[in-house]
Amino acid sequence: MSRYPSFVWSLAAAVLMACCQGPSILKPGHDYLEWEAYAGAKDGNRYSAGDQITVENVAQLEVAWTFSTADKDPRNRSQIQCNPIVVDGVLYGLSPKSKLFALDAANGTLKWMFDPERVDTAEAERSFYQVIRGVMYWEDSTQADKRIFYGSGPYVYAVNANNGQLIQSFGKDGKINLRENLDREGLENAFLASTTPGVIYKDLMILGTRVSDAPGHIRAYDVRTGERKWIFHTIPHPGELGYDTWENPDAWKTFGKVNSWAGMALDEKRGIVYIPTASPSIEYYGANRKGMNWFGNSLIALDANTGQYIWHYQFVHHDLWDRDLPANPNLVTLKIGGKEVDAITQITKHGYVFVFDRVSGKPLFPINEVPVPTDGLPGEKPWPTQPIPVKPEPFARQQFEPEDVSDLTPETHAYLMERYLKIKHRAKFSPPSMEGTWVFPGFDGGGEWGGAAIDLESQIMYVNSSELPWSQVMAEIPVGANNGNGTVPEVGRSVYLTNCATCHGASLVSPDPSFPTLKGIGRRLKEPEIHQVIDNGRNMMPAFKHLNEGEKRALVKYLLAPDQAANMDTSTSQKASDRESPPPQPSTAPQTPYVSTGLVRFLDQNGYPGIKPPWGTLNAIDLNKGEVLWKVTLGEHPELTARGIPPTGTENYGGPLVTKGGIVFIAATQDRKIRAFDKRTGNVLWQHDLPAAGFATPASYSVNGRQYVVIACGGGKVGLPSGDTYICFALPRHL
Repeated sequence: MSRYPSFVWSLAAAVLMACCQGPSILKPGHDYLEWEAYAGAKDGNRYSAGDQITVENVAQLEVAWTFSTADKDPRNRSQIQCNPIVVDGVLYGLSPKSKLFALDAANGTLKWMFDPERVDTAEAERSFYQVIRGVMYWEDSTQADKRIFYGSGPYVYAVNANNGQLIQSFGKDGKINLRENLDREGLENAFLASTTPGVIYKDLMILGTRVSDAPGHIRAYDVRTGERKWIFHTIPHPGELGYDTWENPDAWKTFGKVNSWAGMALDEKRGIVYIPTASPSIEYYGANRKGMNWFGNSLIALDANTGQYIWHYQFVHHDLWDRDLPANPNLVTLKIGGKEVDAITQITKHGYVFVFDRVSGKPLFPINEVPVPTDGLPGEKPWPTQPIPVKPEPFARQQFEPEDVSDLTPETHAYLMERYLKIKHRAKFSPPSMEGTWVFPGFDGGGEWGGAAIDLESQIMYVNSSELPWSQVMAEIPVGANNGNGTVPEVGRSVYLTNCATCHGASLVSPDPSFPTLKGIGRRLKEPEIHQVIDNGRNMMPAFKHLNEGEKRALVKYLLAPDQAANMDTSTSQKASDRESPPPQPSTAPQTPYVSTGLVRFLDQNGYPGIKPPWGTLNAIDLNKGEVLWKVTLGEHPELTARGIPPTGTENYGGPLVTKGGIVFIAATQDRKIRAFDKRTGNVLWQHDLPAAGFATPASYSVNGRQYVVIACGGGKVGLPSGDTYICFALPRHL
């Protein structure tokens, strides 16, 4: 066991902060009637004080307006995961193709639209249907300077909130390049993007990033100039706290990720920003990064003014399961043991809620370090324990045993059991293996990026969960190919397995409908087009510019002719042009002899989850007591309901919104509906069909005394059609 505990806090910082103890509000006079930041407010609670819509009248909701951006992907690969913001009666949202727009929030009339392709013509080739979940708003003390900040590709833009024009004085020509100012060389071609917005604190914009192989350091920028003001190294540099939790002394030079892609929370009164992080690379084999790997899979509290460390807690030690923290934390004042405590909560992919004192970082409910399996792949050194909270109760099932396999029909059960038994390891935190491992809740959760909503009156958390097992099987990289010294076919297969197989499957065909098949890709794309996708990314696929030209060439050849490439005699079959071009060179990224052959949803012959229902749930948790109050199914498959099967719930993406009026609004389901639940009982009070699945989090706001609820309908996940519409609901005006 390491001498390091699961959480560490700076006692000096805690003492300095303690004088500010007491209930913390977002800002003086904040009334939660607007939706001025991602997740509603900077506390991250997805809470609205609107009470015009109530349990008694919610069934009378009607469509107030709709707005279409008209730029969905006709191939059904685009999405809208945006949670729009509303400031001074103006709604700011994003289209599937990264366009920023401003609407009259009362009627949906377009005020302006900003298209990054038009101002970045040199970057037009990198344009793709990127997932961006929201924007940030800042105004100066006179309200004369109002700005919207948001990311598209590797840039973060500053846009005038009044007219949609770039603010040229910010950064370089109105934008900053996320590849710069990361305190590491060689990132000119790295993949970085701002998927989920950060937070604005005073005149600072604090950002996390989605990355591939780059480090995920947290940075703060001057909102006026774009100058970097501070940086926190999430992969510690020599001499920094946590450096010796990586046995590889050069980890800070070569390893990537430990990034914050899921959003943040800000205690504006105290000046503390709370940042959840992802796992380190390489995700599923960590022999080159032995140790606990701080600050991976952690909630980090930093001084928002300076970026100085205050405390952190690590939820998964030496992560081998891609257990990123999936959503922003929530700030809430709880009543525990008869005392009010300013707390912070964090949901996880494996279905837990962790609760801490916001100032000191001390857990408010006991957390046990539980022994876990350590029989990892050769060279691997899994951590021997993992933290499990005693309370609150988990909001997702924790076991997937043979008796849990779905039995919709005898044929379904037989089909699933045959596949179930092929995966050998099912204990929680079983290390990845060549025999296969069950991950449940699955790689997407449990809890996911939609996050949790908290009723600030009752301190009840509302969180949705997907109940779907995933399997993972590891494979060896061909000997000699992993270091770039193999033949072109060997290198191509190695590059594919290392970079592509996790999503697209080892055989180029993913059983997951979210990922397109790559088999026969030559019939859809020409060789230069494949190179372009590798260089620039597309949809949720990141760019792979870190590959050298030899690796890219070998990968493209493997994709275009994998069967031939696997068997060809390169001494006689290579074209002269190939023999004359430079051979593949060793990659500069950390190498691994083992890779995942794919993260596979466990589905039956008809595409339904291979576990007994419920497959999706909405949960209410009393945070003061740490108890689940109720759990209901979320969504249905109508064709199964028609067969007399009770509603099963569906895998879901997006989050809930809770209101003072007594309602929990949530879309998120595959059946393309938005629903209103009674927050006290979990009963469904209203539902409405959507033009495409609402894989996003709704927002609620009031304009001129009328309360609205809006949801982005982008679809495009799990094989569903894409959409490009925002739809807004309100009560009839005569009520």
